[in-house]
Amino acid sequence: MALEIERKFLLANEQWRQQVQRSIPMRQAYLGGAGVSVRVRIAGDQARLNIKQAVLGSRREEFEYAIPLADGERLFELATEGRVSKTRHHVLHGGLRWEIDEFAGRNAGLVIAELELSSVGQLFERPGWLGPEVTDERRYYNHALAQQPFSTWE
Repeated sequence: MALEIERKFLLANEQWRQQVQRSIPMRQAYLGGAGVSVRVRIAGDQARLNIKQAVLGSRREEFEYAIPLADGERLFELATEGRVSKTRHHVLHGGLRWEIDEFAGRNAGLVIAELELSSVGQLFERPGWLGPEVTDERRYYNHALAQQPFSTWE
């Protein structure tokens, strides 16, 4: 088991695009669960099963396992809690790797920067392209976006 410490932010501008080191198209589907988020993620030719504690905030327990791609594809088909498609851009800034998710489909137009930290109080350099923090806003979590897409927000 691992402890995930992650903060989420909206973006203030497009300057982050100049720092992208690589981009990976991803699709993920949610399989349901009480008190946990259970998802299968397919990124390129790799699949992973992820189970996260369904709590709001920057800190939660997380379990993640590589699974055969064929199993991932089948689990994707069985998903009952919705799907999310996005491109994940990796950006190095201030010695840390930022993951910037640019959503597609019914979440098109939404771009969220995520930063995994080693402790809740870890300091980091705020890039000029970083906007407001949304870590404590449930609707910005992928599981919530699978159920109520960005395009349906008022």
